[in-house]
Amino acid sequence: MPVISTVKDAQARTLTITARFDAPIGRVWQVWSDPRQLESWWGPPTYPATVTEHDLTPGGTVAYAMTGPEGDRHGGWWRVRAVDPPHALEFESGVADADGNPSQDTPTGVIRVALSEPAGGGTQMVITTTCASDEAMEWLLATGTDVGMTAAAGQIDALLGLPAQA
Repeated sequence: MPVISTVKDAQARTLTITARFDAPIGRVWQVWSDPRQLESWWGPPTYPATVTEHDLTPGGTVAYAMTGPEGDRHGGWWRVRAVDPPHALEFESGVADADGNPSQDTPTGVIRVALSEPAGGGTQMVITTTCASDEAMEWLLATGTDVGMTAAAGQIDALLGLPAQA
């Protein structure tokens, strides 16, 4: 598995997932910038995503729905805040209702993605989710987002055409 750490910091209200890939930074950036590639990993293995909107520019929106093994659908959205290809992406993320509208009943978070080229080659990806309140952080963990995002990032090696890591 490419994920090398998952850190939950309740005091800072952050969830940070760090992964390493034996692929160039530009190739790893594509798993975010190409909606068909994003669909292949955004969501846990048993909840594949369907991306219906993908405007990865500041002010743009990404909309998607994950479909569970029982056919249950879970919508989500991103409001893009900053993009610096192939190094950084920042967006507000939230839950969408059945019609794709942002839910007013669930908290949002800010997700920052940082890609870098560590010594020794490959690409390091750090995904940091920051919650605005203790309640939002509790909700994030209660919904299993930490486990789901870790499992989702674990699917990227296959998308990159890399052998599975132990």
